[in-house]
Amino acid sequence: MEAGPAPEARLLMDKQTFFDNFSHLNCPRKTYLCYEVELLVGENSIPLDEYKDFLRNESSYRTWERRHAEPIFLERMASWNLDTELRYRITVFISWSPCPDCANDLTKLLRENRHVNLRIFAARIYDWYQGYEAGLRALKAAGAEVAMMTFQEFEYCWKNFVDHQQDEDKPFPPWDNLGVRSEELSQRQAGILQNQED
Repeated sequence: MEAGPAPEARLLMDKQTFFDNFSHLNCPRKTYLCYEVELLVGENSIPLDEYKDFLRNESSYRTWERRHAEPIFLERMASWNLDTELRYRITVFISWSPCPDCANDLTKLLRENRHVNLRIFAARIYDWYQGYEAGLRALKAAGAEVAMMTFQEFEYCWKNFVDHQQDEDKPFPPWDNLGVRSEELSQRQAGILQNQED
């Protein structure tokens, strides 16, 4: 019996792209979103590597159309046709927390798909639009785990989504004040999630 073709290697994010977009030292205009899906079986989870990848927001300067990363991710997710009889955990690592509209889209996803658990880890808070606080609170109320990325999540992304094979023997190289900035953002986000006022 002949073996089938080898599975295609998953593309990994360039190291500089990761640092430019996830580091607290920068304020990028792009949003990158890394995601992975696990099948939940009792107390255990089984990684589904075919649903592990990254994407970024899109913009067209010809039409001035901008699409955030979250709707692009939701379109991709809709094509998976996840079995509604099974339970899944989707973990997202994103360079900016969801804006109010994207938070609303993700909240709708959770309300319509009770078989899906969602965890969102953001590198920074997207506070450019009024109502971002209410959006984050709505996500939490819908059952999403919403948190800021800490050293642990940045290191996990480095190991799982970034092309660093030539540095495989070297640990994740944190940037200056990563721990301090992550703690500041975590405290700020905790205040947002606890405060019921806009």
